[in-house]
Amino acid sequence: MAAPTGKEQPKDPEKAAEKPAEKPVERPKRDLEGHPAEIVEIRTKTGVYGEIYQVLCKVLEGPDAGRVILRNVKGPVRDGMIIVLLDTDREAKEIKAR
Repeated sequence: MAAPTGKEQPKDPEKAAEKPAEKPVERPKRDLEGHPAEIVEIRTKTGVYGEIYQVLCKVLEGPDAGRVILRNVKGPVRDGMIIVLLDTDREAKEIKAR
């Protein structure tokens, strides 16, 4: 007779195939915060390698709903794209040519 290992194998193969119910994934609090904004106009590229875009975006929800602000966005952007702004109080400085 084999020594017990602490884990007993179920005798019914159907029960062995069932997995226990998983808990729902909780999002971090920072994912739940923020205000959606629609990109209205792409102004210019900035940054050392041109990886930052200056965009005009219209805040869709929150205390500043309807306000159009200038923000810096990293990554690919298009007109009409919806982005989530964690802070709608700050506005980027406009880049001027020398």
